[in-house]
Amino acid sequence: MKKEDLLSDDFLKQFKTGDELSSFLKQIQKRGIEKMLEGELDSHLGYGKHEKSTTSNSRNGYSQKKVRTSLGESQIEVPRDREASFNPMLVPKRGSMVDGIENVIISLYAKGMSNSDIEEQIREVYDFEVSTSTISRITDKITNDIVAWQNRPLEPVYLIVWMDGIVFKVRENSKVINKTIYIAVGLRRDGKKEVLGLWLGKNESAAFWMSVLTDIRARGVEDLLITATDNLNGFTDTIKNVFPEATTQICVVHQIRNACRYVVWKDKKSFTKD
Repeated sequence: MKKEDLLSDDFLKQFKTGDELSSFLKQIQKRGIEKMLEGELDSHLGYGKHEKSTTSNSRNGYSQKKVRTSLGESQIEVPRDREASFNPMLVPKRGSMVDGIENVIISLYAKGMSNSDIEEQIREVYDFEVSTSTISRITDKITNDIVAWQNRPLEPVYLIVWMDGIVFKVRENSKVINKTIYIAVGLRRDGKKEVLGLWLGKNESAAFWMSVLTDIRARGVEDLLITATDNLNGFTDTIKNVFPEATTQICVVHQIRNACRYVVWKDKKSFTKD
């Protein structure tokens, strides 16, 4: 899968570089991969991290491993056991990561996925003989982390919040389908950008974004100074309903496209450059 398939060009142009947004998504991928590996080790040992040991074998810290995904190279922590008998299925000791996992993890962290949806996605990732108890252990481990990430408190004020959708390909029921994950990225008062959340939605609409903005407000956000969005009908009014003082700015790329409708074809290149 190419990066262009994963990240909307229009959305990327709101940032200084495509790598800036990619780094946000890489952090989520790393987080999900590590939690799934911890679930694998729980299953291998037969007990969870804070459960009573049922075997002579036990956890033995972590080792570092570099993995390459569609978003670039990441260094992850792989859990170890004292007997060195644990060989992760997701990231084999002398192999690369299981194909396709990076496509799935972002959707796992999006609100709108039920526990059964998450378990089904994990089964698709482990496309070979894995016991039901192993899948259950892995699902439990990552689900707890997903809930914590989705509901973490946010800053009271963001200077700018960008909102748009990302389309990417993921395998589901043995078929490759397109999924749209909607994302909000906020610029904090300390100058750092932060992914506020990911949401899975079948159709982009003002009502859908209302639920997103309400979620953001419930997690502690009191004000958004500027919102950068596309020209979706009713989007500005929706933002004003939740954050009355926010100033709405239509995405520059969309503004240029709209203006180009009134420019003859031979002048479009020089016009858009200006």
